[in-house]
Amino acid sequence: MDVMEKLTILTDAAKYDAACTSSGAQRGHRKGYIGNTSSSLAGCCHTFSGDGRCVTLLKVLMTNCCVYDCKYCVNRCSNDTRRAVFTPEELADLTIQFYRRNYIEGLFLSSGVLQSPDYTTERMIRCLDLLRNHYRFNGYIHAKAIPGTSPELVTQLGLLADRLSVNIELPSESGLKTLAPNKTRKAIFRPMGLITNTLHENKEELVKYRHAPKFAPAGQSTQMIIGATPDSDRHILSLTQALYDRYQLRRVFYSAYVPVVENTLLPSIDTKPPLLREHRLYQADWLLRFYGFRAEELLDEENPNFNTLVDPKCSWALSHPEFFPVEVNTADRETLLRVPGMGVTSVRRILYARRARKLEHADLRKMGVVMKRAQYFITCKGRVLEGLQVRQDSILRNLIAAERAALPQPEMEQLSLF
Repeated sequence: MDVMEKLTILTDAAKYDAACTSSGAQRGHRKGYIGNTSSSLAGCCHTFSGDGRCVTLLKVLMTNCCVYDCKYCVNRCSNDTRRAVFTPEELADLTIQFYRRNYIEGLFLSSGVLQSPDYTTERMIRCLDLLRNHYRFNGYIHAKAIPGTSPELVTQLGLLADRLSVNIELPSESGLKTLAPNKTRKAIFRPMGLITNTLHENKEELVKYRHAPKFAPAGQSTQMIIGATPDSDRHILSLTQALYDRYQLRRVFYSAYVPVVENTLLPSIDTKPPLLREHRLYQADWLLRFYGFRAEELLDEENPNFNTLVDPKCSWALSHPEFFPVEVNTADRETLLRVPGMGVTSVRRILYARRARKLEHADLRKMGVVMKRAQYFITCKGRVLEGLQVRQDSILRNLIAAERAALPQPEMEQLSLF
């Protein structure tokens, strides 16, 4: 099997992994090296950097051979599929050739478990070491830390990569026992804790020694599969909150389960991926990270799943009428961020502009406020928008209409996070 045939197989096998953002890295030009993180081929995926640029990564597996038998995974050992294995030298050379041809700007490297987690990680380390120290590649690299890998190898991997990630895969321990019997929560969370502790130690070391090697400077992330198990949105979001609090993750990614095999333990092969549910979780995740919300505020025992008709922020606002209306000219930043239709950028513009004068409803639209949502929850100079009918039933009806107008299809291929 030649290298390009391996590439076709292993890039296709990597397509279900969503956690490939390249934001957070600051690897600039370095004398004697090629590539940096600021500057239609199989395996190329498009993601976005911290400054909003579209970045192309080679998204590939080291191998799709795997000793594990996770029921939801197309690469499980019991599945009859074509297998391929890159040698570290092959993949390093392929990556650098793609970079020199301007196909890619970085690498997203994951792998099935070949023989054992340690053996697989050693091969990944060898590949990244060739890229960094032989080819002098200074671009972005995201590597997957495999649960069960020894701490020493995880540390070596983090010194070569910009970002590490350990996939939780399923939100509950019962789901893991049923669908991924070879994996345990302890084996998954152990490397997460190790990465978090090493990141803290590395920051302290860099304060004392400016030229100390950097460990995973873009932090760590994880991914959960949504829809393969009956876990509620409340359970998933509570786990997400705990991960941010305990491990200081940069991102939690949600991947709508795509049925790839018929199994009585999984949704039917004819079931469509729950893309709308995935989108609602991403919206809620945004509220946790940037808007000051907590998981327990958004969902409770009586409402364990998100409303499919309106976004989580609108849903929270409708269930807390005592919080509104908010006076735009006097409310603090935290209060304004809870108003539907107001984002981080528009709130910053409001706070800056109102230092000079009192704002009117017409001013807010120019600042990027989505008035179709915000108008029901705000006042300007103590007045609501002229002619606006503010009744609970009419507000919900209009918010649903505004949401549907943004969707070209009821089933929705995918929604923009913004």
